[in-house]
Amino acid sequence: MSRIRSVATSAAMNRRTLLAATGAVTLSAGIGYALRPDSEAHAATTDTGESAVAVSRQAPAAPLAPYERGTTLESVAAPRSGSGDYKRLGDGPAWKRVVRGDLAAAKSGRADRRTALAAFVQFTDLHLIDVQHPLRLEYLRTGAANAWRPHEALTVAGAVSLVERVNALRGAPVTGSPLHFVMTTGDNTDNNSKTELDWFLKVMSGGRISPNSGDPRHYEGVQNSGLKLYWQPDAALRDADKQRGFPHLHGFLAAAIREVRSPGLGLPWYSTVGNHDALPLGCYRHGDSFLAEFAVGGKKLMTLPASASVALRAAIKNDKDPKGLQLRDLLKTHARQLRSVTPDESRAPFTPAQYLKAHLDPAHTGPGPIGHGYSPANLAAGTQYYAFRISDDIIGISIDTTDPGGHYMGSIGTTQLRWLDKTLSDNKDSYAIVFSHHTSKSMTNRRTDPAHPSDKRHGGEDVVATLAKHRNVLAWVNGHTHKNEIIAHSAPNHGSFWEINTASHVDFPHLARIIEVVDNKDGTLSLFTTLIESAAPHRTDFSDLSQTGLAALYRELAFNAPGRNTELAGASRDRNTELVLKKA
Repeated sequence: MSRIRSVATSAAMNRRTLLAATGAVTLSAGIGYALRPDSEAHAATTDTGESAVAVSRQAPAAPLAPYERGTTLESVAAPRSGSGDYKRLGDGPAWKRVVRGDLAAAKSGRADRRTALAAFVQFTDLHLIDVQHPLRLEYLRTGAANAWRPHEALTVAGAVSLVERVNALRGAPVTGSPLHFVMTTGDNTDNNSKTELDWFLKVMSGGRISPNSGDPRHYEGVQNSGLKLYWQPDAALRDADKQRGFPHLHGFLAAAIREVRSPGLGLPWYSTVGNHDALPLGCYRHGDSFLAEFAVGGKKLMTLPASASVALRAAIKNDKDPKGLQLRDLLKTHARQLRSVTPDESRAPFTPAQYLKAHLDPAHTGPGPIGHGYSPANLAAGTQYYAFRISDDIIGISIDTTDPGGHYMGSIGTTQLRWLDKTLSDNKDSYAIVFSHHTSKSMTNRRTDPAHPSDKRHGGEDVVATLAKHRNVLAWVNGHTHKNEIIAHSAPNHGSFWEINTASHVDFPHLARIIEVVDNKDGTLSLFTTLIESAAPHRTDFSDLSQTGLAALYRELAFNAPGRNTELAGASRDRNTELVLKKA
């Protein structure tokens, strides 16, 4: 029988521990402040543990017992039948837990000694997509089949189903202790569009969402364009995807833009910014008036010669067009091929300041905290990084790895890197978990920030070196690559830590990750990672176009997306794991 002590049920529990158990303690605001969100006076302070926010909803009471139900330890969606290239999904075999001793040996008997320190959920790369947005690059599919996904119209329904899964969890699957919070590690939106930002905040905090823009009466986009290049679900047209086995689903598009209701998370949640949140289309810097006006206008390009598609995609991939000048010229060149759509001002790109203001809007507070990590101090300073207290023993640090100069790869400025170093030093008596969008491998973009040209940019190796200086760092949790990968970073001074990269919720296998931290009481700590899918059933019913039915279909269409990367689930060592560390 495991003797697991939950941080929320300890007999020695004090006020700060109680707040930590609900994820309700704010450490700081990202520029050296510890903020009290219910006060107008945001004074600098070295007391980083007593700034609290109200929690309006709680996760279900959790028994102190391990469980597997509702996780990939029980079952994972897998192909079961189908004709041609299109496969139907069903219940597949579970993914077992793998113990990794890369950084420390796993000692026997530790299960009977464990003390639970923290437990939380990571969402990443939700990519809530306004599929009718005029600036979208669907036409790149003429050069590569995987440049457009047939399931993109269902991202909101899929994300709501993931929220429902978290709300139904009985706590942390290994320890049974309460989950403290949910952290999203970026690319919450797809096109840096105000429509998508509104949808994201309502998915997370609760509300009614109409995943539609432009004409409120019907869909206007590539999926009713009559072009064989795209899956035309409502039409009898023998398009390229139907030739691969995709179904004819009458009423699909009307259902896809129908109102969706999100219950909102029952846990506090925090937000980290990604390149698709910070930059138009995830790769272009702000400032081009033509592209900004095109985003809200009444014209949309839906097809392009393959040669032009390949050239534009190469320019994006190779960082040759950070300002979007080639895209602007392309749209002007193909003006005669533009199709008319309904203009919509709500599709406008949002700035970093607007992103912060939206998080701070009381309408989106949900279970808190106010601002979801961001604060008025962030808004005043123009920063999108902060720290917060996870529990008595652990702090969380959310960093901004997006590069305002353009391109989808990441980097970090000297000012922020020094802040990260100082925050870790100032909290050396607490363990630390760092959150970002980009991974160490994908922080290769050192383009100058136009607003801060003297602030040198740093890559992933500098972040790794900074984290390795501090023996209190346990993990760096991130996304961006859409692939599960867990990397052991070893340092000679015991500044070793785990980098936990989690697959997206837009590309199959549509995952999120639960992370638990335990003290093994033998000189080691363990981080348990458990992957979860949305609450939608694995099996789909083509006649079921309800909200739940669409969420199930979202997963199955993603599995069948032409040209999809089949390696995103990662190896078994990157999925459900126990990651052992020496105790600092």
